[in-house]
Amino acid sequence: MAEERSAPLVADPAPLGLAAFALTTFILSATNVFGLTTAPVQAVLGFAFFYGGLGQLLAGMWEFRNRNVFGATAFSTYGGFWLGIGVLVTLLLTGKLTVAELGQSLGWILLAFAIFNTYMLIWASRINVAVFAVFLALEITEILLFIGNFSGNAPGAGLVQIGGIVGFVTAAVAWYTSAAGVVNGMSARPVLPVGGPLWGESAPAGQAVEA
Repeated sequence: MAEERSAPLVADPAPLGLAAFALTTFILSATNVFGLTTAPVQAVLGFAFFYGGLGQLLAGMWEFRNRNVFGATAFSTYGGFWLGIGVLVTLLLTGKLTVAELGQSLGWILLAFAIFNTYMLIWASRINVAVFAVFLALEITEILLFIGNFSGNAPGAGLVQIGGIVGFVTAAVAWYTSAAGVVNGMSARPVLPVGGPLWGESAPAGQAVEA
């Protein structure tokens, strides 16, 4: 009779997904804050496809393997978001989309993702303070940016610029949470604090829900 073997464990993909999200958010926020001349939108293109997009999508698939429904949903969705941003930037650079059309398109896209992010923000409060802070900062960023884009604000001006500044904060919080996931995963005891759930109970062992 063949011996049954448990499936090998998968390393926590959350630090990768958070790092990918943080870096691409930082680069795009630079464009939103400083404008297209100082921080050309072309800079985000490759990273939107391969790091924020593909990197997060892979992290989401590994979270499915870990039976982490929150992480799988969050990383897969925002991986798709960055792949979509990459396509929009490509259309802009190839002349298939005007800057005005891009602004209105981003308004609707960011509104839709703000709706998604709202319920993820609520559920993030059941994970830990650090993850909740990521989704809270992201919620504010998305709201400012979709209003700014609908209002016709160009990168480097108005609410788009303010949204970019909050985007820098979002990236910083995501990088911290990623760093905590890396070093805490390497250590017998937590090194960087992430706080506990704000409400509800933590998931059972083996079904972690951090993202």
